[in-house]
Amino acid sequence: MALASVLQRPIPVNQHGFFGLGGRADLLDLGPGSPGDGLSLAAPSWGVPEEPRIEMLHGTTTLAFKFRHGVIVAADSRATAGAYIASQTVKKVIEINPYLLGTMAGGAADCSFWERLLARQCRIYELRNKERISVAAASKLLANMVYQYKGMGLSMGTMICGWDKRGPGLYYVDSEGNRISGTAFSVGSGSVYAYGVMDRGYSYDLDVHQAYDLAR
Repeated sequence: MALASVLQRPIPVNQHGFFGLGGRADLLDLGPGSPGDGLSLAAPSWGVPEEPRIEMLHGTTTLAFKFRHGVIVAADSRATAGAYIASQTVKKVIEINPYLLGTMAGGAADCSFWERLLARQCRIYELRNKERISVAAASKLLANMVYQYKGMGLSMGTMICGWDKRGPGLYYVDSEGNRISGTAFSVGSGSVYAYGVMDRGYSYDLDVHQAYDLAR
């Protein structure tokens, strides 16, 4: 009322011509999330999208295979952000414990976070049970953790590989909670080429030097 008495005219609140919009405000359809409905402003009126709207571009090649002397793991060291090369010195093989490794393919943050969390859980298992966790159990633990976030936009494809009482172990785990045991895997956009190389030269009876050369 005080402001109206100074202006000597009523304040045209909630009129389209207020602040000189000249009637153009009616072109803005706020829908149910209008200023009069404060609670609906806390969430978009269109709801939760059915699928991620950001297409993540990747450029990674990681591979691992079992042979008679253990497991060989190889990965490139390039990190990309679309067409931009962000780094040439990324460590895409993460040590979970001295006998267990994980690889990174997909979103770097997702892979790094979940494999570090896996390392912590493996250490807790070791302290509780007085023995190292097996490769199979570690991969199952990771698959169970990420499965709870299935469909929420995680981007991760990893190989959990190592050595335990059963010998060499190799498992593929992704952000959908899939878990597959195998003798040779390759993950990343360059995996089709890596599989072509491994198809020509892979054998379980390779010696150490032959396995190194094949992975390179």
